[in-house]
Amino acid sequence: MTVPHPRLTLTEEVREALHDGRPVVALESTIISHGMPYPQNVEMATQVEEIIRAGGAVPATIAVLHGRPCIGLTPADLELLATSTDVTKASVRDLAYVMARGGHGATTVAGTMRLAALAGISVFVTGGIGGVHRGAPVTFDVSADLTELAATNVAVISAGVKSILDIGLTLETLETLGVPVLGYGTDEFPAFFSRSSGFPSPMRVDSAREIAAVMHARWDLGISGGVSIANPVPEDDEIPASQIDGIIEQAVAEMEKAGISGKEATPYLLGRIVELTNGESLRTNIALVKNNARLGAQVATEYATLR
Repeated sequence: MTVPHPRLTLTEEVREALHDGRPVVALESTIISHGMPYPQNVEMATQVEEIIRAGGAVPATIAVLHGRPCIGLTPADLELLATSTDVTKASVRDLAYVMARGGHGATTVAGTMRLAALAGISVFVTGGIGGVHRGAPVTFDVSADLTELAATNVAVISAGVKSILDIGLTLETLETLGVPVLGYGTDEFPAFFSRSSGFPSPMRVDSAREIAAVMHARWDLGISGGVSIANPVPEDDEIPASQIDGIIEQAVAEMEKAGISGKEATPYLLGRIVELTNGESLRTNIALVKNNARLGAQVATEYATLR
């Protein structure tokens, strides 16, 4: 049993589940503070936690509140994250700064992975992972999510790389970093809003038990680093690539014209795409997160059995 780091604040529900070796699923908080508008963000966060509980696991939404890394949040905490204008988008590099200043931080994929690992949580559900941004050969804009996947022993379930990124370069980078990329029930790597990206899945798995077996074998060998599981958005909820690609290109062009970059790029693009699709992308985003939560509960349960 991994003993959670003493600087972490765990809810009683999460603490007891970890102590007893029961399945726990980590959830990020950037999607609440910077990824969706209010009140859909709170509704989504609450529903995703309910899905994980219904799947037999314990949800642990992660954030920094009042300078304390929190593993598991109360309804009041979720409301604060969803409505406050004073919440930092916190990747790994930002955690110490937010903590030292006693501030609030909504954790990114990378930040959530690191805190989840410190708590002893091995499965993490998100919407989409970050990656290599378009134009990165010039800007060097590459998400810390990728280097964290190379270093931290957490399995990350997503609907693939966010469509606003360079998916091909992201997959190449993950290969270089030695991160297994598993396509769940698909031979083609999904593209967040769409089931199709035009790139093959590096590896295919067809059950939660297979995913858990890969996690167990990797870490049992002493190989450090995460596992990326790409779970395609349900067919009824997807926005086909032929429809969304032009919208993304328009949003990227507008962002570049406005001079927006760095950690502000993804929130801007996702928000602009919601506008350009008249809310359809938001509905798809919510659907894919819920779909990932269902799989995450299954994987956490299977992995707890193996351990």
